[in-house]
Amino acid sequence: MILLFKERPPGRNEVLTARHGGEALLICERRAGPIHLLLTDVVMPQMSGKEFAERLRQIRQDFKVLYMSGYTDNSIQLRGVLEPEIHFLQKPFTPSAIVRKVREVLDRDQGD
Repeated sequence: MILLFKERPPGRNEVLTARHGGEALLICERRAGPIHLLLTDVVMPQMSGKEFAERLRQIRQDFKVLYMSGYTDNSIQLRGVLEPEIHFLQKPFTPSAIVRKVREVLDRDQGD
């Protein structure tokens, strides 16, 4: 599953969901206005989360990426996701942990 966040007034975010990368690309192509955050699993059907983020960058540049996975660090490193500038959330996580991480990613580097 892929979640795309569009920030609204404080405490309110619009969340768009897709079952796989192909569906998410269609949503993003048709979507007017910015998408502030892409939350994607590293391993998905049809394409990896990293591949999806790279393909989405070809269409729009207005988003940050937060990857998540239940796989071990070694598996994730082999997919090229665990690099210093990459935002990552290990599964399983609590609702408060995901809220905190999403806020951290959105608040970081506001000047971008």
